[in-house]
Amino acid sequence: MAAEKQVSFTVTNTYSTLNTFTSKTRNVWLVFHGMGYLSRYFIDHFSHLDPEENYIVAPQAPSKYYYGKDFKYVGASWLTRENTLDETKNVLTYIDSVFKAEDLNGSFNFIVLGYSQGVSIATRWLASRKVQCDHLVLHSGGIPVELIPEDFSYLKEDTKVTYLYGNRDEYITEARKTEEQLKGTSLFGRRLAVEVFDGIHEVHKLFLTKLAENS
Repeated sequence: MAAEKQVSFTVTNTYSTLNTFTSKTRNVWLVFHGMGYLSRYFIDHFSHLDPEENYIVAPQAPSKYYYGKDFKYVGASWLTRENTLDETKNVLTYIDSVFKAEDLNGSFNFIVLGYSQGVSIATRWLASRKVQCDHLVLHSGGIPVELIPEDFSYLKEDTKVTYLYGNRDEYITEARKTEEQLKGTSLFGRRLAVEVFDGIHEVHKLFLTKLAENS
């Protein structure tokens, strides 16, 4: 009879940073890429921001795979429906290590951004670890169904939350727009703002620029 067993072991994973943290740094970003990305490429979406004022940290999803018929390109995924609970624990522990290694506690403006699949990781990590941030950006992704308002009651009153997506995003139907906005309102209440831009399923750099400049 077949049996599935389990072991624990130590793993090593990379993450990417952009710019240098100095006394002039105003904004520190912790950004979670979507499915199919590698962090070193995803972080390029932030290269247009003022390098003196913005320091970006991009964790790397651990599950890498080849995509495309020629097996030339490598992408990564945070989670699948397979063994999700244990995989989530592993991912969150890894993010804890990144957070500690970068010493992301300080007097700077702390922005947490999840893009596409990264939204589920950003929200689960904040809800689980109760880390304060000044702005949470939910960019073109879905909020996990298991999260409840109490998970985010610890956030400061002035913490901003933005749900951001393109009006031609091929992955966001009208039904899903309504569902995500209702879920976001339930979780974050008056903190939540909804921003819709003219575009498809893509990182909206203009919003990032405005956020960096106005933080």
